[in-house]
Amino acid sequence: MTLSPARVPATGVRRLTTTLYGYAFLDDLVLLYPVYALLFADTGLPLWQISSLFALWSLTAVVLEVPSGAWADTVSRRRLLWLGPLLTAAGFALWVTVPSYGSFALGFVLWGAGGALGSGSLEALVYDELEGLGAAERYARVMGRTRAARLLATVAAMGLAGPVLALGGYPAVGAASVLACLLAAATATRLPEHRVPAEKGSTRWSATLRAGLAEARGDRAVQGALLLIPAVVAVWGALDEYVSLLIRDLGVADTTVPYLVLLVWATVTVGSLFAGPAERLGTRGLAALIAGSALALAVGAGVRTPAGIALVGLAFAGFQLAEVLVDVRLQHRIEDARRATLTSVASLGTELATVAVFGLYALLGAAMAHSTVFVILSAPYLVTALVLARGSGRARNESPRERPRTQ
Repeated sequence: MTLSPARVPATGVRRLTTTLYGYAFLDDLVLLYPVYALLFADTGLPLWQISSLFALWSLTAVVLEVPSGAWADTVSRRRLLWLGPLLTAAGFALWVTVPSYGSFALGFVLWGAGGALGSGSLEALVYDELEGLGAAERYARVMGRTRAARLLATVAAMGLAGPVLALGGYPAVGAASVLACLLAAATATRLPEHRVPAEKGSTRWSATLRAGLAEARGDRAVQGALLLIPAVVAVWGALDEYVSLLIRDLGVADTTVPYLVLLVWATVTVGSLFAGPAERLGTRGLAALIAGSALALAVGAGVRTPAGIALVGLAFAGFQLAEVLVDVRLQHRIEDARRATLTSVASLGTELATVAVFGLYALLGAAMAHSTVFVILSAPYLVTALVLARGSGRARNESPRERPRTQ
């Protein structure tokens, strides 16, 4: 039977999304996520060493983020997407077979390198494949569901980690995490990729990097989209590491903390599913979404009750949704040949801003309750929303000749 032209793109989109959602789920089905800090502490590491491991993880991402993105624009992006989970699996195996500070440090370097290979590569591959199928308008919905798959895997990992830890200790949790990474790598090999990488030697990744940065410098629309991503992602991306501490400060039993954490992430997962419809919000709608989420965060943390944690979850869901939308804005403004490079530039900005938020949180947290710090750190989002709203107003008042280029 011969498929009609409309049927062929639909089949291609289905193949892409089915594989993509499976890859995203397996890539985050890591049972070590909720317990690796316990592993470090139980191995005898003091707090300063544990903190240094987190810093090393972030530093690895900062160093490799942009070069790996430029590399992804010159080689097969699919290859990087299956190589990344293999590096992560090797790091997790080190943690549970030879637990020590050195092994943990090397594991974080491998994990950071694996994450850097996928950052930018995945978004670029998905956008280009959808565009080739004439379905680029589905990008927001597809990436929203991809993030929902990742969050669902994180929730599942939180639920499974306790029983697996009780049955087999850290070796069993580590083995399950390694298996998930290997399955993710195998799934990545099934991702479609019709883009033809540059011939070996014809395009150096450093030249691609320079061209991408030149595009960012020369286009105000691209610059704005690049700056908006860390403005939206960095603060809540850092705050999520402290949610369990925020909850414990409410005075609830330790056994209740995981359930309230699950409530937060279940809410975020549901929020990701609305990315498609939310793309119609426009700039003013995006500003309202960010401002509303900031208010929910401030009120939810400020009331210091378990019910307030539901508002924190709602705020995080709004920020997650905004994260998808600002990624869409960037993808619509950049050229295919440098898509992974510039996506990685945005990720680099996010990593640097997140490290700064960690430092600010440590400074504020030394003298304030976690709830107070959460309230204070909701303020940058109100500033971002105000800048967006004012920028939208200026764009409306410009003539078509004066308006910055958008696609």
